[in-house]
Order: sequence, then structure tokens, then C-alpha cells
Amino acid sequence: MYYDILQALEKPPLYTKTKGEFWNDSYISQQMLKAHLDPEFEGASRKLEFIESSASWIKELVPPAEFSSLLDVGCGPGLYTERFSRQGYRVTGIDFSRRSIEYARRSAAGQGLDIAYFCQDYLEMSFREPFDFATMIYCDYGALSTQDRLLLLRTVRGLLRPGGRLLFDVFSMRRYEAFEEGQRWEHCPHGGFWRPDAHLALHRNVRYPDRVSLEQTVVLPQEGEAAVYYIWNTYFSLESLREETASAGFRTVEIFGDVAGASYTQNSPTLAILLEV
Repeated sequence: MYYDILQALEKPPLYTKTKGEFWNDSYISQQMLKAHLDPEFEGASRKLEFIESSASWIKELVPPAEFSSLLDVGCGPGLYTERFSRQGYRVTGIDFSRRSIEYARRSAAGQGLDIAYFCQDYLEMSFREPFDFATMIYCDYGALSTQDRLLLLRTVRGLLRPGGRLLFDVFSMRRYEAFEEGQRWEHCPHGGFWRPDAHLALHRNVRYPDRVSLEQTVVLPQEGEAAVYYIWNTYFSLESLREETASAGFRTVEIFGDVAGASYTQNSPTLAILLEV
């Protein structure tokens, strides 16, 4: 067991993916949905107050009268899509989590909102009709590998009409500088986020070169094999974000400090970029 733990805690190659379906694990997906829906928790989604402000600002930035069809990439349980729908956009949401999409569909139906939801890997998405506008919110873009980020950009670009726009946010270099390496463990005798029963969770934060960090968790159950989870984040400077999006054929329209319209400064923990095809 000792050597199994040491092996599980080894520093993995850059962008190693978690084995199995993390987002569709029957228990973890339930915990993720609970976190998404907590209006005061900032982790899976931002706090409700920010979401309300953000959705209102996005409507003014890219008005539905000019950009009527909207694709929300990584829509989760529909926190933004429902607000976009009420604002007059014709909304499509896509997410890899079955539980989140099922919740979003029930919620929309209960409110009489006409939102099209798809449970699909957004790196493989395809639609018949082009969109006017696409969003990807809460720094999901930086969780992807370099190859997958470029694939996503090119995929979204192919789904937008000429003049269509894309808005997303990333963590900035200020956030990377504040990222602390370290290790800790927790004993969960009555279950926790990762499992419903007793387990140990070993957490490790590691910095990688080229503006990347890893949050690695090894879950040790009372019985059975250890499970290892990887959460990657790539951080961006203004220049690196512009360069990467330009390489996929986008033109930068404007830069912000976040997706609620804050001005960008060197101290901003996030960057938001509005692009145009």
C-alpha cells in the first residue's frame, strides 16, 4: 500500500487526464451539482450575485437584438443559459455532465424556457446552423491541454457565422504567482466530496513550467484501489491569450478583467476576452 500511494502521488506528465468519467461519476457528479447550485459558494460556479451581474453585462456587450443565437459551452446546470434565455437570446447549452444537463432540462421545462441542451464532449460538438455568439465561462478554457484548447477554438470558430463572437475567461499570471505548492491530507470517516463512505484524501498542489498548475488528489478508500484526480489550470498573460486565440483565426475585440465587465489591470486575477470571427 505504501508504494502504491507513493506511485499515485508521483508528479504526472503535463496534462495527464483523470482515468474514468470524473464528471459522470454517480457520486462526484452529485456533489458537483450541489456546489453549482449553492448561491454563496465559489468553486464549481461563481456566486449568484456575480452571475446576475455578469449576465446583465453580457447582454449589453453582445446584445441579443444583433446576436440572437447563443451557444453556452460548458453550461453546467444552466445558471447562465436560463438568464440568457430570459434576456431574449435563442440559447443552446452543451456540457459533458449528464447530471447537470438533466437538471438543466428539468429546470428550463419547469420555467417554460425554450433552451436546447446537449450532453456531449464539447471538443466533438457539431451543429447544422451557425451561431451568432458563444460563451465559455468560469475559466474552463484553461483546464484544457494546449492541443485541446486549439481544437476547441477551431471548433467554435467553425460554428460561428462571419462576424460571430466568442467570450470566455481565464486565470491570469497574477493568479499563477499566487498559487502555492504544498501537500495536505484529510480523514473523512463519514464520507466527503470524493466518496460517500470513509476514506483518506491526499492533496498535492504543484507548479509546472509554462504557466501551468496541478491540483492532484489521491483518494484512499477503506477497501479497494486508490483513485487519482487531476485538475489542471493554464494561466495567461494578455499577450499569450491574444497570440493563442489569433492562431485559431480570431480577432480580439476587447479585453476585460472578468466576465462582468471589470477593467483589466496587472493585478486582475482573471482575464476575459471578446473575440470575433
